[in-house]
Order: sequence, then structure tokens, then C-alpha cells
Amino acid sequence: MISSKNVIRKASTSAMVVIMLSTLLMTNTGASAAVGSTASKNVNASKMVTPDSADPLYNRPVIDSETDLAAPVPHRKVSGHFEGTDKKFTFYFPEKSKFTGRFFQNVYPLQDENAADVNISFGADSGAYTVQTNGGGGYRVDAAAAKFSRTAAAKYYGWSGRIYGYIYGGSGGSYQTIGSLEGSEGVWDGTVPYITGVPASIPNNFFIRAFARFALEKKAQQIAEEVSPGGSGNPYAGLNDMEKTVLQEITKLGVPLRAWEDYNYLLGLHDAEGLLGFLTALRGMDPTYVEDFWNKPGYLGTEPSALGELFRSAKVDFTSTITQVTRDAQNNATSLTLDQVPAVSTPMYWLDYTLLAADGTTTAQKLSGSFDAATKVFTIGKGNPENVLSAIETGAKLKIDNRWYLAALSYHRHQVPKAQSYTAWDQFRAPDGTPFYPQRAMEIGPLITQGVSGGAAYHGHIHAKVIMVVNLFDVDAYPWNADWYSARVKEALGDRYADNFRVWYNDNADHISPARTPRLVQYDGILQQALRDVSAWVEKGVAPPRSTSYEVIDGQVEVPDKSSVRHGIQPVVDLSVGGAAKIDVKAGQTVTFTARIQVPHGSGKIVATEWDFDGTGDFKAWKFGVPRQTVNISMTFKYTKPGTYDPAIRVTAQREGDTKTPFALIQNLGRVRVVVH
Repeated sequence: MISSKNVIRKASTSAMVVIMLSTLLMTNTGASAAVGSTASKNVNASKMVTPDSADPLYNRPVIDSETDLAAPVPHRKVSGHFEGTDKKFTFYFPEKSKFTGRFFQNVYPLQDENAADVNISFGADSGAYTVQTNGGGGYRVDAAAAKFSRTAAAKYYGWSGRIYGYIYGGSGGSYQTIGSLEGSEGVWDGTVPYITGVPASIPNNFFIRAFARFALEKKAQQIAEEVSPGGSGNPYAGLNDMEKTVLQEITKLGVPLRAWEDYNYLLGLHDAEGLLGFLTALRGMDPTYVEDFWNKPGYLGTEPSALGELFRSAKVDFTSTITQVTRDAQNNATSLTLDQVPAVSTPMYWLDYTLLAADGTTTAQKLSGSFDAATKVFTIGKGNPENVLSAIETGAKLKIDNRWYLAALSYHRHQVPKAQSYTAWDQFRAPDGTPFYPQRAMEIGPLITQGVSGGAAYHGHIHAKVIMVVNLFDVDAYPWNADWYSARVKEALGDRYADNFRVWYNDNADHISPARTPRLVQYDGILQQALRDVSAWVEKGVAPPRSTSYEVIDGQVEVPDKSSVRHGIQPVVDLSVGGAAKIDVKAGQTVTFTARIQVPHGSGKIVATEWDFDGTGDFKAWKFGVPRQTVNISMTFKYTKPGTYDPAIRVTAQREGDTKTPFALIQNLGRVRVVVH
């Protein structure tokens, strides 16, 4: 994540739902067409954006201001908008001596028109100006800004040659980027989609992780120990049959097993809102699902199994009588005293609160708030309709339940994609392809995806060169997603595939920045190098390094241990302690660490190594000599205090071996375990 990283960190799932649903409702992209069908292809083809096409909505760009700025690098900032819309754009033109004929453009559904300083600086360092809009869903406004930027840049630079354009986006931005690949031609010459979602990702991935939380939270630490360096490697050890079934199910769906080390994030334990901003989408698009789940065969709400019983035992479906209404006019607050409250085993924020009249039969009104079990007081939250609050009287009823939240956890079982190419869902299909579980009337994922992407059919008929960057620890956009879309491109391009498409897998990196844990590395550098490589591919015919070699086995992406076989551009680290992945020693004993670091051929040189012997994330630089492709290091360290340590070495590669540049720095980790007695 480059310019969008702060947006991705801050954006809540609920906010993403608003964007996705609004774009779905506002755009008419043929969403009902099956993904990969001829109908879908024709929808996109009929709306192909080209350099000469005129967009009736975004055909009146207006420049509002032009300002020369010194920071973060000297540049001219050009701000504007599209007349008759709320869409804005900003161009960042570096000084003329820096410009060599290209622009970079980041897209993400929730970003504004202000690019991050690092992107402006990186663009200038790469001979590019930067383009950004407050686009939202789809890529139409981004295409209009890209086309207009060429006119403005040619005037500013006195440039008569071709200006090449490159678009990139991650997470929600990957949908927009793939939409641009399939729905435009000649607007952008190359693309870098990263942490890539596919039509089956939303809302399923969020529900899948919550499903894991519900069934496996108590065993999360145990699973983490088994998959950690020096662990047994068997995450199923110590699980009962039901727990094994759930872990196997979500693993085959693509949740990376090694990501269980960071189970707080994987299970959403870090998130005070829990799963489910996407529950809003589910309720609106499939309103009858909750009753079917709790009453019809084939759903966990009725299934005669240990897992079904776990769901039923966790269900809250309770109605209380309001015995007192307390209104605090000074603080604009209302609270309700209830005659009784339910016992709740699931998180309180999974509960729904519905206001009913005294007879319990009149039209329901949803309320936000929370109750205190000890005092039996329900405190009404903000944002509830004032006319509803003022009408609440003693004797009315408050229904408290978690039926929707629990039902959502296994929604993925009832969303088996019709496209057989989604092999992660084969576990839910009979040999003839028929789903084991009852299926809902619509696949929600493709509908939302088309709204966000601007109508992408995900058929693989791309119109630009692509380097796709995917992280092996990604629990939000599963690593196999890149393989799935790569296969669509192979089908579409045939022999032209290798001349137009790369997949680079990035180990020890997740969807979000690594600040929360020392187990992860930053991946800005690989994105920056991908942008430089795709531009050289387009402009000079210099083919980028080969795609990463990998296999997809039961939903898990596995890569070779050796850089000469793995390929891609990330350095590979083989770290051992005492010749093993784990060692037990006595306090005061010196241990020896050995690291062998290799960069795939032609991908760069090692420029930095850092050691963290305690596993706390406090990395210290260690000089190893001149930058080179292979580095072998032997280090000793003495542990004086008993405990379990997860020491690590973090390494950084750079294409030219430049030790001074802040850009295109590609990281990886080697980790082991030391137990001190």
C-alpha cells in the first residue's frame, strides 16, 4: 500500500459497506450477469473507455488553483473538479528537470483527492507526476482525470511526446484497478493491483474470519504455537472434531495458516465493532436469510451436529419489558430500565435491539445502544430518530437478539460460486458440482464487486501490462486470489500471457501495515519497484523478473524455499539457531544464529540487515559489507533471563544496491525460537 495505506488503516468496514452499496445502487453495470459470462463481457465492451471517448458526466474538468510548493519535493500542485459533480482531482507536477514522460495514479474507494507525500516524492524520483481523485466506486472519474492530466502536463512541461500512465490500487482499490484493466484501453499503459480481492471475497471473507472466531477463539493461542517457528507444524493438534472441521474449512477457503500467529487480527479481536459492517449489506440484499437459517434444514441453525448445537446454545432471542424511561435533557440522553436481561455469551456488540409496542406486535424500530446486565439499564446510543425516542413509554418492549449476527457467520456455505473455477469452494460441492448446502437466490459478492470496480466481469481480457503484488499472510484478501485472476488472464490471452502479466508474492506481509506486530514486513517497496518495472516494460520493452513460483494446495499458497526456484523479487531468508528452527538452552548460554540471504537473480542486492534477538520488534542495524546478491551471516547472542524468545533478522534489498534511497526497498524476515530455562 502506498498512498492509500493511511486510508486503508483508518477506513472502517462499515464505511466500506456504504461505498460499496452506494456505488452498486448508483451504477447500472449489468450486475446480474454471471461472472465470466458473455453477457458480462459485452457489458464491459459496450462501455470501454478510450483516450478518445467522451464521458458525459466527467467531460468538463475545471482547474481551480495552481500552486508552486517546495515540499515534499519542489512541484506544482494543480487542483480542480469536474463541473456538475462532487468529484475532485489533483495533479502534482515535479520540476521540469525531473519529468521523463509518465504519471502514477493511485485509486481507492475511500480516499480523497490529496496524495500522500511519499507518493509525490516517489513519483518525482521516478520521473513521474502524480494523479489522484476522490473517485469512490469504479474508475470512470479516474480515467477522466488521467486523460485531462496529459493535457495539463503537456502544457506545463511543453511536452510534445507521449505521456505514459500507470494505475495502481490495493484492497478496494484492486477492484477499481481490475475494472480499469478490463473496461478501458489506452488510458493507462500498465497497472499494479495489490492485496487483490475477487468477486467471491466480499462479504464472505469477513464472515469466514468471524466464523473462525466463534468456533476457535479459545484455541487460537494453541494454533498459533503450532504454526510458529519451531512449532510442530500441525495446527490441528489438540482440537476436537468440531474445531478441526472449522479450521479445515476456513483453511481451504484461503485463510493463511501461518497468519494464526497474529490471531488477534485474524479473528478481529482488535476491532471493537467485531465482524460485521458487511452485515448491513447482507440484511438489505438477502432479508429472508435469517429466518431460513434458524428454521430450515441445511443451515447450522437447525443442523443436528456439535457445531449446530454450538450456534443454538449461543443464540439470544429475548424480549424485555421497559419498566422506566429516564430522559436526561441536559445531556440529550435516554435510558431504559428493563424488567430482565438475557445472559450473553457472544460479544455484546453482536446484539440487535428492536423497540416494540406493549402488545409486542406493532412495527419494529431498530435502536442502537447497550445494556448493563447488573443494573438492567439499556442506554440508547446516538443517531436514533428523535421522534422515536420521545414516544417511548413504560410498558413497551425491547427485543434483544443476535440471530442475524450468528446466521451471518456461515453465510459463505450458502454462497458457493456458480463458477467452478473457485476451487476453494469445492469442499462444499458434490462430485457433480452440486452444492451440499442450500444456496441463496443471488451471489452477493459479484454484485458488490461490479459496483466497486465499475463493472469488471473478471474475465481476464486485460488491456495493459500488469504486475500483481500479493501478500502471503493476507487474511482480508486471500493469497489464492492472484492465482485465480491470473488463470482468467491466461484463458483470455493465451500465448500473450507471459508478455503482459506477472504475479509477485510477498512473504511475511499482510493486508495492513506491519506496525501492530514484528512478525510482518512493510511492502511499500515492492509496490514501488513494481511501478518502475511495469513502466520499463511498457516504455522500453524490458521484461520484469519472472512471476513467483508457487502452488495452491487446499486453499494455501506455498512457495519454494530457495530464491533460485521461487523467483519474484523478494529476498529469501533462511535463518537457524544452533542449526535448527528452535533451540532450548540454559540461561547464560551463548547461542549461534546463522542466516543465508539471497535475492532472486536480477532482482537486486541486499542493502541492509537488522537483528531483533528478543522478538520485541526492536531491530538493530548490522553492517555486513558491500551490497550483494547473497549474504551469509553468523551471529552469537547470550540470553540471561529465562523465557521464550522469537528472534528475527529483517533484511532489505534494493534493485540497484542503493543504500541511501528511501524508495523500492524490499523486505523479508527470518525467524526462529529460543526457549531459555
